[in-house]
Amino acid sequence: MKNIVDVEEKLPIGVTIPLSFQHLFAMVGATILVPILTGMSPSIALFCSGVGTLLYIVCTKAKLPAYIGSSFAFIAPMMVASKNYGPEAMLSGVLAAGMVYIIVSIIIKFCGVNWLNKALPPVVVGSIVIVIGLGLASTAINWAGLNSAYTDASLQSVPRWAWITVSMITLGVGIIGSMYFKGFLGVIPVLVAIVVGYIAALCLGIIPHKAVEAIASAKVFRMPPFMTPKFNLNAMMLMAPVSFVTLAEHIGHVYVTNNVVGRDFTKEPGLHRSILGDGVATIFAGLVGGPPNTTYGENIGVMAITRVYSVWVIGGAAIIAIMLSFIGPVAAIIENMPLPVIGGVSILLFGIIASSGFRVFVEDKIDFGKKKNLLLASVIIVIGIGGAAVKFKFNGADVEIAGVALATLVGIVLNLILPEVSATEKVEVQDDLKTDLESKSSKAV
Repeated sequence: MKNIVDVEEKLPIGVTIPLSFQHLFAMVGATILVPILTGMSPSIALFCSGVGTLLYIVCTKAKLPAYIGSSFAFIAPMMVASKNYGPEAMLSGVLAAGMVYIIVSIIIKFCGVNWLNKALPPVVVGSIVIVIGLGLASTAINWAGLNSAYTDASLQSVPRWAWITVSMITLGVGIIGSMYFKGFLGVIPVLVAIVVGYIAALCLGIIPHKAVEAIASAKVFRMPPFMTPKFNLNAMMLMAPVSFVTLAEHIGHVYVTNNVVGRDFTKEPGLHRSILGDGVATIFAGLVGGPPNTTYGENIGVMAITRVYSVWVIGGAAIIAIMLSFIGPVAAIIENMPLPVIGGVSILLFGIIASSGFRVFVEDKIDFGKKKNLLLASVIIVIGIGGAAVKFKFNGADVEIAGVALATLVGIVLNLILPEVSATEKVEVQDDLKTDLESKSSKAV
């Protein structure tokens, strides 16, 4: 095999399959964790990620290697929508998110991407990503058993020390793996942490007997639990604005892929096609009962390490994911994930989400001495984490916008209406210019 396998290049099936499995393992931990956290079926998420990736490949004319998986950005609004309006209603929010993608792809096709960069500068995107991570922090601590209350009534009889031990083992393996694992294991530290945590839960008796029986009695072939959406304006209003966050993430992934592969995918097949593919994949997920999708940085990392950019390898991973979604024992093991395991890995993952927001600030060299940047970050973070909500009537229906969605909308509006330089900063600049001119005049004399 050559040092580089290009995008359109096909490899022998015996080489393609293990490379495809590598992509599958890179994404599966995050993809199944999203539905576990939001009360959905992991098997339907696997199915949607596979079909979504194939749809993405079609939309991009098989010219852009990217894997589509469950989006972490939607976890908080999905949980709120599902709890308040029901799982079927929440799916209408998934459809709304996908429609935002498609509308944006059409606008980019005819108007370019500058308008989106203006609406979502790095300071806004970074602040919203911080809100997404920190807004879920208390949930992770609750699941890990590190507060004063148990979360799952079915595990009330489990000793507290055992619960915390399992969550800390899971967290510890995730941290150690992220720092010290090399090669293939270095790509899947989260998955390794989940497996080790699961084994620890079995050894300490955390998993209920009913769960063990469900795994043992699972049929080899089982249809994923498909679900049809139910229209709900509240859920749509709650989830649609979050799409702008994942859109910024998506565009960033395309530019990273450009650098990794050495091509400009924004021109061929075009950024609009990439966003269209993401939107079509998300709409499909909403129609059958899956979570919103997004492109995965984990799989870009796999391509960077292996230098295998073949879209056929990505497609192979998608097909394997679809096949696994119909295997009953796999679905049963995932669906009976012990809560302390989820809590342990969530501490790491939710923290990483928040930290990636700070990373945006650092990489884009955001100047917080500039008042506009300071005000934007301050307002977005407090509104997003503080539990702010706006309620109003629309066509006789009660509509509520809260959390990440409200923070996103407020951030976009504030960014567009606030001047780049405050009145005080203008005076300071004028004073500095005046001082410089006086200094130059005195030197000239």
